[in-house]
Amino acid sequence: MRTAIYTRVSKSDGSQDPENQLRELLVFCERQGWEVVEVYTDLASGKRSDRASFKRMMTDASQSKFQTVLFWAMDRFSREGIEATLMYLRQLEGYKVGFRSYQEPFFDSAGPFKELMIAMFASFASLERAKISERTLAGLAKAKAQGRVGGRPRAEDDASKMATYRKLKTSGLSIRRIASRMGVSPTTIQKLVLVA
Repeated sequence: MRTAIYTRVSKSDGSQDPENQLRELLVFCERQGWEVVEVYTDLASGKRSDRASFKRMMTDASQSKFQTVLFWAMDRFSREGIEATLMYLRQLEGYKVGFRSYQEPFFDSAGPFKELMIAMFASFASLERAKISERTLAGLAKAKAQGRVGGRPRAEDDASKMATYRKLKTSGLSIRRIASRMGVSPTTIQKLVLVA
């Protein structure tokens, strides 16, 4: 069977390695006697719909370049939520391309509980994403309650920068030179011009 392998890790900074997934998936295909015709790898969050390799894989599936897609686990395939994940899997079915999760062998387009497993695992992936969002919002609320505000400090809130800017401005320096001396961007200096 002509097979495509899809691997994904969330971070592209080298702290996560898709090779760990790929190694085992290749061994699995060899044991099954499946021919690996393409490997698609994304270094991006599974909640993003614009993953380049994922989009290419779906395009290739529509052109019948392979018969099945093997991925490590549901959360490696997609974490966009139940509707989006089901849409992708149904698209694959429409293209007459099967799918199989290595870590969840019961999650198989040829398996008897396919629809139930699709809904269940897509839901779990979506719930995990919601929990991350809830934790982030809780952290922001805690910081706000403690008087901390997220983001960069506003340039005009820094009295010493304002004093330095005024001094350099009166000496006749250009905005670009002032920015260079103060170690900030010319855009920041433009903002100070409006405030001063």
